[in-house]
Amino acid sequence: TETEMATETEMATETEMASETEMATEAAEATATETEAPPVRGDADLVIWADDTRAPVIEPFAQEFAEAQGITVAVQEVPSDRMRDFVTTAAPVGEGPDVFITAHDAVGSLAGNGIVAPLDVSNPDDYLPVAIEACTFEGQTYCLPYAIENVALVRNTDLAPESPESLEDMAATGLALVDSGEATIPVGWQQPDTYHNYWVVTGDGGYVFGQTDEGYDGSDLGIDSEGGLAAGETFTDLVERGFLSESVTYDVMLESFANGETPYAVTGPWAVAEFTDVPYVVEPLPTVDGGEPAPFVGVQGFYVSAFSENALAAQTFVLDVMGTEEAQVGLYEVGNRPPALQSAFDQASSDPDIQGFGEAGADGYAMPSIPEMNSVWESWDNAYTLIMQGEDGAEAFTEAADQIRNQIG
Repeated sequence: TETEMATETEMATETEMASETEMATEAAEATATETEAPPVRGDADLVIWADDTRAPVIEPFAQEFAEAQGITVAVQEVPSDRMRDFVTTAAPVGEGPDVFITAHDAVGSLAGNGIVAPLDVSNPDDYLPVAIEACTFEGQTYCLPYAIENVALVRNTDLAPESPESLEDMAATGLALVDSGEATIPVGWQQPDTYHNYWVVTGDGGYVFGQTDEGYDGSDLGIDSEGGLAAGETFTDLVERGFLSESVTYDVMLESFANGETPYAVTGPWAVAEFTDVPYVVEPLPTVDGGEPAPFVGVQGFYVSAFSENALAAQTFVLDVMGTEEAQVGLYEVGNRPPALQSAFDQASSDPDIQGFGEAGADGYAMPSIPEMNSVWESWDNAYTLIMQGEDGAEAFTEAADQIRNQIG
């Protein structure tokens, strides 16, 4: 009948419109990806942003939580290197996520600009102390830590059967192996690199910023402190003896250690997957002139947007779901970073690599997240470049400190 035909026509039209809507949504999302724009939020009650490694792990936890809460959830993939920019631009206009993942060194800028909300972590003692410290800014916790990372000493047990007792011992062994032809470079230690060198600075008694009960003090720069200048001289000595060189990049470190051409690598858990063909052990960094080394420690964490319209659900999901041992172990298994939750860390420590990195970073310092740290990296890296090229280390560190203070104002 005409009525049935009209109904069928309407249904077909609706189906076509629905299909067109889906296609338009897919096209919008594809365009967003192509132009490196934030993903389309959609209409889910709870939206979570994570990179392509962590999103699949978070998905089942999020869906189970949504079902229990009677809400809808969407886990969207966002590249780690675009996360902060996307959140900062999208969140204030209501297009950002409710929950997202990024490193702790964003805490200062995100909290200072009102992008993230503080979290009431009721069980801070259940986490590694440095992890909670890293997520804290001006006395408040802004992210729930789930993973930590730091450099350690990775030692080829064939070339160097014994752990070095000190940096001096490490240098002597590495140089001797090159002299004998058993190694091509004395150490896989990328240069110039402020992050990878910080353990020497602390071992010599230096520091980047002083610390108070409220965290790092941006007015107390320690690069040209007595210990900082001593560290500058230590680097001068290592360069003059041929132990360190700016020709050793990350790729050179990776290749030389993986091929058994160097006894040591100073690197983090992100690199060891490449060392399958060489016998090695991960262990704490050696002492420096008798001082205990303390590397920078980075922390990955979950944040809740200050613009979330479902803040209670967002905070509950972060604290009660992603703060569980099951979730943190799951994230460790795909990311190969030591968990921040102590019980999950203890479980992961059955892996000797995780145990070694954990021991190396046990007394490490959370990489500063205060805004003043943004003024440090380039000037300090430049100082290391000058040292590699023959400038006196103490002079290079003094020049860098002056530049940093000028930038900080």
